[in-house]
Amino acid sequence: MSRKYPERPVVGVGVVVLGAAGVLMIRRGKPPREGQWSLPGGAQKLGETAFEAAKREAREETGLDVEVLGLIDVVDSIRHDDDGRVQYHFTLVDVLAVVANGQPARPTAGGDAADAAWFGFDDLPGLGLWSETDRIIKLGCEMHQALDAARD
Repeated sequence: MSRKYPERPVVGVGVVVLGAAGVLMIRRGKPPREGQWSLPGGAQKLGETAFEAAKREAREETGLDVEVLGLIDVVDSIRHDDDGRVQYHFTLVDVLAVVANGQPARPTAGGDAADAAWFGFDDLPGLGLWSETDRIIKLGCEMHQALDAARD
């Protein structure tokens, strides 16, 4: 199925990876939002769970293995062309993750990502993130804090 002018929504995953350096971001190498910073992620494959897709996409785009901690939210990303036709329609399942134990947290861009890097939370406003990406990161941080508090 084509991602551009699809017959039905494409299911994708986004991964909020949090660590000591902040949040892990990738620069998108393909449309939509090509060249913009975003969360690691991509399309779910047939027979793959959402969490499996998140782990695979994080590894492909950043070179890092992650541990998924849970579901943050689901976002609909729908873009229409000038004629009002649906050009892109993604249903994005966003999850919270941390880098798997014992692994260096040094990302290396790969897959659909043109770049991969850690950003401090104070640096995020300067990246020009999509408003939904910003919202999901904030929710992920709140979820991470709640999980930490529950462990204490």
